[in-house]
Amino acid sequence: MQATAKDLRFNVKELLDTVSRGEEVIITYRGKPQAKLIPFEDEIAIEDELFGIWADDSKSEDVAAYIRNIRKGRFDAD
Repeated sequence: MQATAKDLRFNVKELLDTVSRGEEVIITYRGKPQAKLIPFEDEIAIEDELFGIWADDSKSEDVAAYIRNIRKGRFDAD
């Protein structure tokens, strides 16, 4: 569904009802798409495991030690 910025200003409840039914609403300003209203998902799947390039990196075995080492100053004697 498409709606103008003016529709958003004056018909917020109707647009939110549309989004709550699962539809996406494209907001246009002067005929050009500017924003998209999409349904909000409560549950975001976040795992405790590392992902991406860190998943197989040996430095990720002891993350706390690695971060301490990165944050250590240049002139520390450790």
